[in-house]
Amino acid sequence: MNSLMTVITERGQISIPAKIRKQLNLKPGQKLRWQKVADNECRIFHDMSEDTPGPLAMLGYARKFNPQDLRTADAWVRELREGEQP
Repeated sequence: MNSLMTVITERGQISIPAKIRKQLNLKPGQKLRWQKVADNECRIFHDMSEDTPGPLAMLGYARKFNPQDLRTADAWVRELREGEQP
């Protein structure tokens, strides 16, 4: 494979060339692990250990909801049914 070049931004960010993203099936949010192997050389690994969130990923999800909007199931059903009436 020919070498591909990217440019580091002022914030230290880089873009992975599309050809490599497609070949490695990399998706947004996936993690890459960097390993320095020499003074001017790094190795990059696709860290697949956290690609699939398990049930623990749901912990804390309820905090995203507005605490002022806590209603009973009956209140939710009443609100939903209001839209059904002709």
